[in-house]
Amino acid sequence: MKVVVADPKQGKCYQIEVDGTKSKPFFGMKIGNEFDGSLVGLTGFKLQITGGTDSDGFPMRKDVHGMERKRILLSGKPGFIPREKGERMKKTIRGNLISEDIAQLNAKVLEYGSKGIAEVLGVSDKKEEKKEEKK
Repeated sequence: MKVVVADPKQGKCYQIEVDGTKSKPFFGMKIGNEFDGSLVGLTGFKLQITGGTDSDGFPMRKDVHGMERKRILLSGKPGFIPREKGERMKKTIRGNLISEDIAQLNAKVLEYGSKGIAEVLGVSDKKEEKKEEKK
């Protein structure tokens, strides 16, 4: 499972790969639940689940209960972008419970740790590297 962590302060997202055994604590959680960042390697951080997609790319919706796929009539995001005012369409989406079928989980940072996310993950910014090379 991939966990995409959004950092609202910097406006950046970080993708973290979580293997099968470490992803089990997420099963049964819902969209909107908060969890400790140590589950994904971000000690000291507090994260909130904002959505996700299953292995076939169907998005999760907060207002659909359960963990199975359902076909519902949608008039807006996520899952459908109307092209005209009042347009609706029946689409397949996934419920708000996390199961083993979820391939990507989206989360945002609520509380920050002592270090930045890039420092904890060991990720360097490419733009900053280019600036240093020019000097």
